[in-house]
Amino acid sequence: MENLVEELTGIGAKMLKGYQTLNEIKEVEIAASPKTSVYTEDKLTLYKYQRETPATYKTPVLIVYALVNTYKMLDLQPDRSYIKNLLSAGLDVYLIDWGNPTKGDRYISMDDYVNGYINNCVDFVRKAEHVEKINILSICQGGTLSVIYSSLYPNKIKNLVTHVTPIDFSTNDGMLFRWSKDMDFDKLVDANHGIIPGDFLNQGFDMLKPMMKAQKQQALTNSLEDKDKLMNFLRMERWIGESPNQTGECFRQFMKDLYQQNKLVKGELVVGGKKVNLKNLTSPLLNIFATEDHLVPPAAVKPLNDLVGSTDKELYSFKGGHIGVFVGGKSQKELAPAVTEWLKKRDK
Repeated sequence: MENLVEELTGIGAKMLKGYQTLNEIKEVEIAASPKTSVYTEDKLTLYKYQRETPATYKTPVLIVYALVNTYKMLDLQPDRSYIKNLLSAGLDVYLIDWGNPTKGDRYISMDDYVNGYINNCVDFVRKAEHVEKINILSICQGGTLSVIYSSLYPNKIKNLVTHVTPIDFSTNDGMLFRWSKDMDFDKLVDANHGIIPGDFLNQGFDMLKPMMKAQKQQALTNSLEDKDKLMNFLRMERWIGESPNQTGECFRQFMKDLYQQNKLVKGELVVGGKKVNLKNLTSPLLNIFATEDHLVPPAAVKPLNDLVGSTDKELYSFKGGHIGVFVGGKSQKELAPAVTEWLKKRDK
């Protein structure tokens, strides 16, 4: 009984301290690196990150993030910012913010994203920086779109870096890949009036790791007495909470043509009336996968190197999970420097 009373007293003290700490927090700020809007189109905003010194790389980088979640994970906090690492290395960095689609955007297709938005942003950067080719640094689904783009427009891409990018959807290694093969995506899109809510997708991701909520609650409890740890937790939760919606037509084609029919690997994918041939992707390629990735398993990422026409291509194994690639301490020390060094060797 004495031990129980002592334990309950300790929990009460921890909760009181946590309440006081939470009251001290006025703002949970993420994506604080200074940037300027340089181009807009529909919901899209193209940003250029501000530099304190001139760039030391000749070729600028355009970051193409996934349509799921937001780019802010790349700039979560000053000491865990992939973008800050790119800037510190000497790169001029541009980034596409896709915005949050509404019902008026329901018919925006993969063609619009690839042949429209990405192509327009690439052309803007080429013109602004007075270069014929630019680097693309892409993430997850944004990597898939960038691979498609680089296959259709090889003359505009100098180097391509893909992070945890699904390419071969035939694998059953990940639960998401198994589920997707049996889902009726036409009914899903139509039932949601052409827009897939971000919250709906987050619920699906949570189901991939059923114990995640319990782990989050434990992590929150353990961080209540440490303001720095608590802020780390709250920043990540804010990022997840801002997950945007998906346009129905793009979502429909992405899930049916890729997850279910694996058309990109088979050479059967058509985007905007153009057949996508991965052999046309000839730029140097750095293809990064995470060994413990439950969302995009290595088996879905690795085949890209054998499918493209590039002669200069490298497969990079990162020991960690899908998100840890960008926000983990190991990423800041290992991966970001490796990527910038790889680009530096090809910046001619």
